[in-house]
Amino acid sequence: MSNQLQDVLQKQQEQKKPQAETENIIQLVAFVVGSEEFSVPILSIQEIIKPLEYTRVPGVPDYVLGVFNMRGIVVPLINLRLRFGLQYERPTEDTRYIVIKNQEEERAGFIIDKLTEAVRIKQSDIDPAPDTVSQNENLIYGVGKKDNRLITILSPEELLKRTF
Repeated sequence: MSNQLQDVLQKQQEQKKPQAETENIIQLVAFVVGSEEFSVPILSIQEIIKPLEYTRVPGVPDYVLGVFNMRGIVVPLINLRLRFGLQYERPTEDTRYIVIKNQEEERAGFIIDKLTEAVRIKQSDIDPAPDTVSQNENLIYGVGKKDNRLITILSPEELLKRTF
C-alpha cells in the first residue's frame, strides 16, 4: 500500500475515533463477480489495477490462470468467476485485478468483473456466514447489510490459502 494511501487512512481513523469507540465500523471495497456483490476489508488490499499480461502455469486448478509480474514480484492470478463455479467470460473495460496481501507478505491477484465502491458497515450489521456454506470452503467471513442490499464479505486469509 502506498504511503499516501496509508496517511489518508490514518487521518480518517483519527477523525473517526470518537465514533469508533461507540461503534466498530468496518471499511470494505465492494465489487461484482457475476451478478453478485462481494467485498473485502480495505486494509487487506495492496492494489487495484487494470488487467496485465500473465503467464500460464501448468498443473494448477482451472481457476488459477497463471502468474503476473508486479514490479518484480511474481503474483498468482485467480479468476474469482471460476473459483466460485461461474462460467468464464472475457475481460471487459470494467475488469480489474485486486491484489490482496496478508501480514506474512503472501499475495495474490483476483480477477473481478467490476469495482463498485468503498463501503463502511457497522460490525453489528454483519451476520456470520450462513450455515449452508461448506466448512471446507469458508471463503465467506460474513454478510453485511447496507441500506437495502446484502454484501458478501470475503475472508482475505481464506482467499490467500493455497489449495494448489
